[in-house]
Amino acid sequence: MPQLTPFYFVNEVTFAFAVILITVYMLSKYILPRFVRLFLARTFISKLFN
Repeated sequence: MPQLTPFYFVNEVTFAFAVILITVYMLSKYILPRFVRLFLARTFISKLFN
């Protein structure tokens, strides 16, 4: 099991950190703003008809 070999710890930590950074960047740049715009559009539309 290579994940228990100390030689691979640095590689695994580096790869995990890179994956987390890429995921956070993709979420903050592309995915979450779409949901915010959708929520705001729905809020404004619902306020127009009240």
